[in-house]
Formats: sequence, structure tokens, C-alpha cells
Amino acid sequence: MKNKTVAAWLSFLGGPLGLHRFYLRGMGDWLGWLLPIPTALGVYGIERVRMYGVDDGLSWALIPLLGFTIAGCALMAIVYGLMTPEKWNARFNASAPADAEPGRTNWFTIGAVVLALFFGSTILMASIVFSFQRYFEHQIEEGRKISQ
Repeated sequence: MKNKTVAAWLSFLGGPLGLHRFYLRGMGDWLGWLLPIPTALGVYGIERVRMYGVDDGLSWALIPLLGFTIAGCALMAIVYGLMTPEKWNARFNASAPADAEPGRTNWFTIGAVVLALFFGSTILMASIVFSFQRYFEHQIEEGRKISQ
């Protein structure tokens, strides 16, 4: 029996590592194994900023991968948390009755949804802003080089 609350929290807290995918679909889920790749690339982008500064072009391309992965997993936590018990149990607990306990929403589920909405949207906006800011600063710098 797959619990909706556990899946929502795993998606919110461990989603970039694929933990919610492994919980719901097992260790053979290929997307669960692929999720750590953009996470690791984004962490590498953050490390490049620490080593080379914010002018590193590769870092402003890699960091949003981490943000978009976190935001996507937060979105999955919202989807899981807001799924009706009937739909949840039909999808993940096929042998259980439609109104079985693991598919029901409680306050812990709502807490995961609220936190995922807050942090997911914040991280998504920060990733977009960081990318565009670095891109436009790079364009301005290139324009200055051309004009001189």
C-alpha cells in the first residue's frame, strides 16, 4: 500500500534524488535513476560559481538545472497531495478499495503541499531570474567589447 502523504513528502524533500519515484514504482524506475543527473549538474554549477565567480558562463547554464529539478519535484508533491483518494488508490493501490486509508488526505499531506508550493515556486523564480540576469549581463559585456 503506497501512502499519499509519504509520497508527497518524499517528492518534496528527496525528489531531486528520485526517492518518490523509487517509493511508488520501485528500484527499476528509469526516471528515478535519471533525476540525480540534473541535480548533480546543478550542484556542480554552484561549485563552479564558488571556484570561478559569477562570471563563469557554464555555471549560469548549470545552476538552473538544479532549480528546475527541485521545482518539478515540488510540483509532483502538489499533484500527489491534491489527488483524490479514489484516483490515488486506483493508480498506486489497485487491490485496495477506492476509499482506502493510504489515499486519504490529512494535515501532514496539506503541509507537504503548502511547503512544496512555497519553496518550489520560490526556487523556480530564482532559477529563471538568475539565468536571465547572467545571460543579459553577458550580452551587455559582449556589446561593450564590440563597441570598443
